Amino acid sequence: MSTVATTEAPPMRYPRLAQPWIALFLAILAELGIALFVLSVVSVPLIAVWVGIPLLLVVVPAARWFANCHRTMLAGFLGERIPRPYKKPPMPGMLMRLRTILTDPQTWRDIVWLLVNAVIGFTLCLLSAVLFLAGLFYLVYPLLVGVTPEGVFTEPFGGLFTVNFWTSFLVMPVALIAFLIWQAAGERLLKANAFVARSLLGPTESAKLAMRVRELAESRAETVDTQAAELRRIERDLHDGAQARLAALSMNLGMAEEMVARDPAQAAALLTEARESASTALSELRDLVRGIHPPVLADRGLDGAVRALAMSCPFKVDVTYDVPGRPPAPVESAAYFAVAECLANAVKYSAATTAWIQITHEDEKLHMIVGDDGVGGAVIRPGGGLYGIERRLAAFDGTLTVASPSAGPTTVIMELPCESSSLKTTPSSGTA
Repeated sequence: MSTVATTEAPPMRYPRLAQPWIALFLAILAELGIALFVLSVVSVPLIAVWVGIPLLLVVVPAARWFANCHRTMLAGFLGERIPRPYKKPPMPGMLMRLRTILTDPQTWRDIVWLLVNAVIGFTLCLLSAVLFLAGLFYLVYPLLVGVTPEGVFTEPFGGLFTVNFWTSFLVMPVALIAFLIWQAAGERLLKANAFVARSLLGPTESAKLAMRVRELAESRAETVDTQAAELRRIERDLHDGAQARLAALSMNLGMAEEMVARDPAQAAALLTEARESASTALSELRDLVRGIHPPVLADRGLDGAVRALAMSCPFKVDVTYDVPGRPPAPVESAAYFAVAECLANAVKYSAATTAWIQITHEDEKLHMIVGDDGVGGAVIRPGGGLYGIERRLAAFDGTLTVASPSAGPTTVIMELPCESSSLKTTPSSGTA
């Protein structure tokens, strides 16, 4: 498939041996953040003399970039991404942007985090790195004693005692102790730093609610626009198709009525043409109705409708359906058109030879997986088919996830909220 809406994949966890070096890097960044903290604090009072305005417009984006880098890096320790709950200026302009920055609570939370990170974050990250590096140092300590001049490494632990090459091996158990402590506490220290950062860099409950309201408002607005466009399409199809043919049919019947007495042969030809126009208009109306709500979906449920879609594909499509009943009509319709669009894209773009559809109901959600063995490399394209599906699902608080490596296969995972109590057991919910 080539037209795909994607969502962010979960962050990749860091390998254990990479964590000490990441911790050391984070400790260095923590101290560099002090400069941004100082500039942020100084720029606010300087607004009174106008010097702070350009300074703030430079420092705050730099601080946000710095915070966003930490959000990305620390997600690997949390196992989940840290959202970026910044307000967007309602209108363009420097003063409006400055006003939004100053009134955004996250701006001040970022500044507080810079100070907290320089103290607590630095301590936690440095301690995690030092435990590993100390173990590594005392593991090779005899080698360092042997290859360096006397007096360089012969007085460990601040000169508490003196060792030579042979007695330096007695220090190696310290490496084991340091490694054991690091093994037990190293990652926990980094996770503690990540949790502290998330408490300040992540959205508050009110910010989460505001973000959720904004997302729902956007999805509802897009749904209304989509419905309006669909109504215009139906009106256009009726006007240009069935309505025009029915008008021609009426004219042909009128002409045939006038000619039936004086020219029966011509009247018969007009009646034949009228019958063909009626058949064509009926076929167009059926196609139009099928695009609004397929009769097979109403008659045989989602299971039968999806199997009908699979049978219409030019390649083999395996269908697995395990839902104890019929979902509500709106959910069923959204699921059907989502699956239909996925299969349509597979036929058009993927060059697949096999596809598969799996629909299940778990955890109060309708899970749909559509995959194909064709070419991958799927990318998001606003305005594309699956982008429309993503917006359709968002209207129901659903999600769309796509996995499509460049060599294939492509897998589309969709979820729609569907409570068990809303499932209806009817004869049409069986296997088609």
